[in-house]
Amino acid sequence: MSAPSAALPDRARTTTPEDGPLQGVDLGLLVLRIGLGLTMAAHGCQKLFGWFDGPGLDGTAQGFSAMGYPAGKTMATIAGLAETFGGLALVLGLLTPLAGAAVLGTMLNALNVKWGGGFFQPRGVEYELFLVAAAAAVTLTGPGRIAVDRALPVLRQQRPQHGLAALVLALVTAGLVLLLKD
Repeated sequence: MSAPSAALPDRARTTTPEDGPLQGVDLGLLVLRIGLGLTMAAHGCQKLFGWFDGPGLDGTAQGFSAMGYPAGKTMATIAGLAETFGGLALVLGLLTPLAGAAVLGTMLNALNVKWGGGFFQPRGVEYELFLVAAAAAVTLTGPGRIAVDRALPVLRQQRPQHGLAALVLALVTAGLVLLLKD
């Protein structure tokens, strides 16, 4: 017979950190998601609509063609949509693993385009490398508790397999796109 003193009270057994007060990690992930998400959404709007002094879809399509991507307008549209909607979904914490994968895949292609220019600006990769790392971090950790995902039963609790599957999706998709590039 086990000793009653060793048993945990009912509340201790049923309460998880998810039920308690917000933690610093939840606030930190919110700040990271908002910063990354708004940055990416703004870049997407530059590509799609020409907002924020961007080239718009036609200018972006020309740029993609000049960089060796086939079907420049299609690639520009995909990149713009991934950045815009992936970024906005990150801000909301909505389908976070997929939103992070969209941003990550796009930024891996951007990193490839800029590679070889050194680390620092104006042709360096430090900005793209940081965005890749931030997108991978959010994809793997999940959105924290201040997120729309908390209302979705399958994503209410971030599981490692969600983040890992999304990370693999981003890597495979980015790799396939890079194989199409001249």
